[in-house]
Amino acid sequence: MAKEVNPKNTSRAAAYELWMKAPNPMVTFFKTMDVTNLVRISRKGNLKFNMLMDYCIGKGASCVKEFYMLPVGDKLMVYDKIAVNTIVKNKDGEVSSCDIAYSSDLKVFNRQYLKYTREVAESCRDRDLSRDYMVIGTSAVIDTEIDGAVGMNSGIFNNPFIIWGRYRKKWFKYNLPLSFQFHHTQMDGAHAGTFLANLQRAINALDL
Repeated sequence: MAKEVNPKNTSRAAAYELWMKAPNPMVTFFKTMDVTNLVRISRKGNLKFNMLMDYCIGKGASCVKEFYMLPVGDKLMVYDKIAVNTIVKNKDGEVSSCDIAYSSDLKVFNRQYLKYTREVAESCRDRDLSRDYMVIGTSAVIDTEIDGAVGMNSGIFNNPFIIWGRYRKKWFKYNLPLSFQFHHTQMDGAHAGTFLANLQRAINALDL
């Protein structure tokens, strides 16, 4: 459940004052991840690579407390749960949005991912959990290799957002450049760096 808090009573008080009304409060980091382990597990376990990425993103974010806060409008909201959003190609050939609640149990997360992405693809209706979950947006542009992308600053959608393209093979390793955009009110660069380090650890440690 989400609840509004007084920013002055949080660790983000100074950031709220500095960045809530800034013309461009969004910050983007670019990072190349070693996803060799995810490629191996995806092939060995017949699991979707993007599902595994979304799971590791949720895992990496779940132990960074700043991910449980989000500026919404002019308010600072606090959440007790995290979800990961994925973009789904629907039956009409367009894209729909699907939020998946993060679970530390990979089997549970995978079941939810397969169930809800299938439902969204067939219905062409978005699945939105943003009332109760702090949602991390993702977009996989798998038709091409990209070095990253800078998202828009709409002033409405302030959620953290991760974009990646096709992974690249070099010798015996697979690398995946990605971009991570976040609102400076929600977190500082150090918190973002901690998350990216957590993400790499989650990728490396994943085991069937």
